[in-house]
Amino acid sequence: MIEKKIFVVVPAYNAGARIGKVFSRIPENVKHRIQRYVVVNDGSKDNTEDALMRLSAEYPNLVILRHQVNQGYGSAEKTLLNYALNEGADVTILLHSDGQYSPEKIPDLLKPFDEDRADIVQGSRILGGGALKGGMPIYKYVANRCLTAMENWTFGMNKTEYHSGYMVYSHKCLKAIPFNKLSDSFHFDLEMIVMAKIKGLRLMEVPIPTIYADEISYLNPILYGLDVLSVVIKYKRGKYYFI
Repeated sequence: MIEKKIFVVVPAYNAGARIGKVFSRIPENVKHRIQRYVVVNDGSKDNTEDALMRLSAEYPNLVILRHQVNQGYGSAEKTLLNYALNEGADVTILLHSDGQYSPEKIPDLLKPFDEDRADIVQGSRILGGGALKGGMPIYKYVANRCLTAMENWTFGMNKTEYHSGYMVYSHKCLKAIPFNKLSDSFHFDLEMIVMAKIKGLRLMEVPIPTIYADEISYLNPILYGLDVLSVVIKYKRGKYYFI
């Protein structure tokens, strides 16, 4: 089997207190496969830059990109995906800097690509039934299930959830989707799933644990819900077919 060129990409905003711990949790048995770590400091106002400097001494294959001002989650992800695509990554793993998505699951997320069964993989907190046990607030769980039911009906899919940001993309996926034309906001990942469906790409889910601790969330749940509805409406109107 030809060894794949794997990148781990990380959007970071005010992540100085957490990002080092996230890197430390990446399994040793997968580190030899990761050619490059890429972090974009998205206009952080804390000590994120200092934390990245310390990490760069430990990880010589770490690349640091910078936004001088905060541009938002989707914009940060575009910067990372453009870098990965231009550098020829075969598989790009989107890992969040707050520790909410378990780095320990990277080997499981890579398996569908190793077996050529997927073009895009999303970690699912619902698959396996551990969301509530992992501490997902009941209102978020109910909102997740309701939105997912609506999205499955709209998109003609049968996913367990759409709202995890633990995403893994193949080179084929990044080439096929004009992701620079998508949102700069938190629903960028949802639009990537919609575009993957439109482009006929193979999408799989892999169960991941639900982790809620002391992380700081910059996502407004009401605005996020409205953004999801806007994606649904645009899809029903056929707008994503013309991007």
